[in-house]
Amino acid sequence: MDQSKIGQFIARTRKSKNLTQRQLADLLSISDKTVSKWETGKGLPDVSLMLPLCRALDLTVNDLLTGEKVPAADYQTKAEENMMDLIQENQENKKRMVLSVICGTITIIAVCSLIIIASYLELPAAVRVLLILLAVATAVAGIGAAAVLDAQAGYYVCPACGAAFVPTLGDYVKGYHTLTRRRLTCPACGKTSMCRHRIVR
Repeated sequence: MDQSKIGQFIARTRKSKNLTQRQLADLLSISDKTVSKWETGKGLPDVSLMLPLCRALDLTVNDLLTGEKVPAADYQTKAEENMMDLIQENQENKKRMVLSVICGTITIIAVCSLIIIASYLELPAAVRVLLILLAVATAVAGIGAAAVLDAQAGYYVCPACGAAFVPTLGDYVKGYHTLTRRRLTCPACGKTSMCRHRIVR
């Protein structure tokens, strides 16, 4: 799905209804920053907000996901394309998550193996230091790759305003986390909270 096209379509439709971003936000019980984020193509409405948004703008979900009013003759085709896009996006997110776990596991095994070799084998001091440096480099590269894959797998949902967003890698790394939540600052409402990680839309 083309986030930029969808955002421009939301903006055009909102203006045609003579609604400000603030008025549309009030109708949906969200912040105007969230609406602005959608309209600038920096995120898509969360699934829970799609139907209320479509009702407010007199659109179908198919229109919204396509980024234009869909003629009746093309409705079925566009609906199928949008469904396939969502399925493909979800599959890619799942693959990234699996690759992240695999990458993290391989990194742990490799680092432990190098440290065990450096600790227990009779080796010259220079070789031992080299193995330890290699273990550190492997840990940094492996954890970095796993973090990039995990950050790109899905999106986070702000509990305060319901906005769905993908954090920058810097924010992702800095935010402490549990298995399903990460402390992030929502770009829509500006609140910092434990945002839920979602893989599929």
